[in-house]
Amino acid sequence: MNVSLEKLKRYIDEAKRIVIVGHYNPDGDAVGASMGLYNLIANLKEKVQVVMPNPFPDNLKWMDKEEHIQNYQAHKTEVELAIQEADLLFCMDFQAMNRTEKLEEFLQASQAKKILIDHHIEPKEAEFDLCFSDTQVSSTCEICYRIVHTIYPQFINKDAASCFYAGICTDTGSFSFSCRHAALFRAVAELIDFGIDPVAIHRNIFDTFSEQRLRLLGYCLSERLVVLPALNTAYIYLNKKELQNYNYQAGDTEGIVNYALSMANVYFAAFFTERENRIRISLRSKGDIDVNIFARENFNGGGHKNAAGGNSYESLEDTLLRFNALLPAFHAGFKSKR
Repeated sequence: MNVSLEKLKRYIDEAKRIVIVGHYNPDGDAVGASMGLYNLIANLKEKVQVVMPNPFPDNLKWMDKEEHIQNYQAHKTEVELAIQEADLLFCMDFQAMNRTEKLEEFLQASQAKKILIDHHIEPKEAEFDLCFSDTQVSSTCEICYRIVHTIYPQFINKDAASCFYAGICTDTGSFSFSCRHAALFRAVAELIDFGIDPVAIHRNIFDTFSEQRLRLLGYCLSERLVVLPALNTAYIYLNKKELQNYNYQAGDTEGIVNYALSMANVYFAAFFTERENRIRISLRSKGDIDVNIFARENFNGGGHKNAAGGNSYESLEDTLLRFNALLPAFHAGFKSKR
């Protein structure tokens, strides 16, 4: 066991109150890593709490059947108090505290030891006491599983293993990207040995969407898909009224950007959704085309090489105009990489 893992084990053993924090708009990896770690630490500690900045999608709620997760939008006082009283904070699946939006000020003010477990580019290590970060790994769940398998193998149970598998499955697109390393599949085999049911987990995640979500997807593809063959690019956009028309719920737009990328000769895809105070942008690419750089340089965002996100504080119309204006130069740069 290396020095960092020994220190982490000591921090956990000595902690009286532990809080596990995920990022804003928590996805399968954030929820899976947080609940996987919770299910393990609950065997060791009485006072452990999971908090999220805002609600997570319904198709992930099977990981939190007993509702251990509190989201800040619904439980402001409780979440603030939990962070203030914690002596150990786990920061899951985000590389900088600003990814937690309104929770950032409370995390920064906390005197607790802060542990980062993440796989995103350019972690702000100065914000944390210990960093476990690897951008070459499929997911935060894979990193977290390897950590707990080393320091507390005896406490991993089926519930924890199911959550870790869920995060790996979602962050690799059901093993269609970010999965070139044999170590990932060895970890998955070990998780299966804990008795998890991969088929049931896949159904829970991908086969539980509402009728309205499916109709929203149909509308996106029939009415809001823009294809630019000369630029090998496609994008989809939705305004607030369109989201309301389809009774939008958290998670309903998850994965829609991938449909734009699924066409032959499309190497760059984007999805724009108009939210209350911003335009949320999801970016995807194939091969050696780096959308992380594109997001950082143009839309206050970042992420991974082939999957990133950003925000625009202009109108949806102006955001689309700016995106289209940026495309020729970006296309010229990635054309030689295809």
